[in-house]
Amino acid sequence: MCPTPIPQAEVRVPENLSAPRRLLSGLLLVDKPVGVTSHDVVARVRRATNTKAVGHAGTLDPFATGLLVIAVGHATRLLPYLDDEPKVYEATFRFGFETDTEDATGIETKSAPLPDWSQLSSAIAALSGAISQIPPAYSAKHIDGERAYKKARRGEVVELAPVAITVHQWNVRERRPDALDVVITCGGGTYIRSLARDLGRLLKSAAHCQTLRRVQSGKCSVGSAIAFETLERGAIANGHINLQSPLFALQEMSKIVLSSDDEIHIRHGRSIEAPPNGVRAVLVDEHDHVVSIANRNEANRWQPRVVLPADAAE
Repeated sequence: MCPTPIPQAEVRVPENLSAPRRLLSGLLLVDKPVGVTSHDVVARVRRATNTKAVGHAGTLDPFATGLLVIAVGHATRLLPYLDDEPKVYEATFRFGFETDTEDATGIETKSAPLPDWSQLSSAIAALSGAISQIPPAYSAKHIDGERAYKKARRGEVVELAPVAITVHQWNVRERRPDALDVVITCGGGTYIRSLARDLGRLLKSAAHCQTLRRVQSGKCSVGSAIAFETLERGAIANGHINLQSPLFALQEMSKIVLSSDDEIHIRHGRSIEAPPNGVRAVLVDEHDHVVSIANRNEANRWQPRVVLPADAAE
């Protein structure tokens, strides 16, 4: 008799790492409408992607509209590395009174005559460049381990320390007796509401931010964003809305295209040879899928800091 053959274990051939794959994680640019919180947008994207792994690069106040940069899936690991400056806002400042929130949703706290517009240029100059700014009481800043806005809502006196900010440019679009339409280019951490407050005071008046719209954050533009209303349940998971590669928002880094062997080394946490220049790089496969963010180590080699798993795309 012939012996019974021993069943052979199934041998799984590893997927070719360099084969073209569909993005399962990436960035989504959303145009947030007024009255919707940043958390609302994240929750809607979670339903649209059928995943909990969703995060955003910078919040917007509920009264504001415009660009929210959302990371989905493994791309959430890249949020600290995204180019998020400069930020560009379109705003309308209303003069004649201040509010407790420094925007149109608040309660009037102070009234004053309309501004002397002859002092506008000097006032804008004083609020440009590297300056200090006192954030609004109704903000997410922490005081004794608690958000400032929670204390303000309870009627507590909120005193926040000035913070260093950078305002790169003001562009005055239209000036009316009681309002100013501006486009402001600034660095992170700048409160446009507080710029309205301070501009009003410099003009011997009082002001608040009536409308606010973010139109740009780093390389991301609201012109490429999708409407909030299109984020229906399963829309992204089912391929009706496509995610974008995070690569376009990492353009300030050197881009290194990995060989198949180097990709394997990086995915196992091993360093690879680095060119002479650059302290940080985004490492991609031959199809421009992001594999890793790497720093130059003491041995002048690329050491992976963040590695996206191979199933971030398929």
